[in-house]
Amino acid sequence: MLIFSPAKIRKLPQMIQEPIKQYTPQTNTINPFLQFLTITGVTVGLVIVFSAIAAGVIMAVFGMKTLTDTFAFNTGNPHLGSALWILQIVSTTIPLFLAPVIFARLIMNNTRDYLKPSFNFNPVFLLLIFTIMLFSNPIMEALTNINQKLVLPASLKGLEEWMRAAEQSAQRATKAMLSMKNIWSMLWAVFVVGLLTAIAEEFLFRGVIQTIFVRLTKNKHAAIWITAILFSAFHMEFFTFLPRVFLGAIFGYFVAYSGSIWTGVWGHFLNNGSAVVITYLYNQKIVKLNPDDQHVFNLWAYAFSLIIVLFLLFIYRNVSIQKKPALSN
Repeated sequence: MLIFSPAKIRKLPQMIQEPIKQYTPQTNTINPFLQFLTITGVTVGLVIVFSAIAAGVIMAVFGMKTLTDTFAFNTGNPHLGSALWILQIVSTTIPLFLAPVIFARLIMNNTRDYLKPSFNFNPVFLLLIFTIMLFSNPIMEALTNINQKLVLPASLKGLEEWMRAAEQSAQRATKAMLSMKNIWSMLWAVFVVGLLTAIAEEFLFRGVIQTIFVRLTKNKHAAIWITAILFSAFHMEFFTFLPRVFLGAIFGYFVAYSGSIWTGVWGHFLNNGSAVVITYLYNQKIVKLNPDDQHVFNLWAYAFSLIIVLFLLFIYRNVSIQKKPALSN
């Protein structure tokens, strides 16, 4: 039986009139460096598990020979393209998407800050991103040409040869996957390489990893560029390292200024999807522009491209600053 003292009874009206205190959930206080180690471990673990699953699926569907030919990038196998798609989706796209979601929802319990899934951003950003991606092509070409000329010291000649062999293997795999025979295979490639890859990689890099490095370095710009370097290194394509760092930084600024991961996804999708479409149009002899040609523009185009991209990023930043007071009301 509950017994109330006369003093407590006299305080009941006052207690009833007091506003109910809002419950503030406890936040996860894991050190940012440990957060980085955690997301790295979760990602690597999931990639290993799903790579084994992908290998099992390929072997079950096409047999052991196709499985070995897939990892050897043997283009003579007629099933190589399909097997590579299975490998891409199961061993890469799925784990890269699951890792940041598991980390943000289950480990950090903070989806909003780590994934930034809100669509509450100015639609003008989408137009600005489209224009930035369009005008960034000469810069990408210039960086690619600089990257191709980089050579390692003679003492590291063996490493350089391994890097070039790995790059050529990756290019053969990409060519096998993008040997699109009709518009439906092209749309499938746009969906997987353009959209799904963009979502998975942006959730991981611009969502989780960039947020971790913002908290670790206390500097937004440092976090963006560190994440861009890690993003480029992750792809293991050393002779396109610089242009991919540039892309990663651009995506990083899209997300940092808008506060939404979907701006990064949009830019990433435009980059990947346009590459797929141009490859298809070139293979079908509809356009003459070879997507592998890295000598389309001249020095003036490079300079103009850089000026326009920086100017548009400046506008993008100003739009985000102007919108912040409205969002806080």
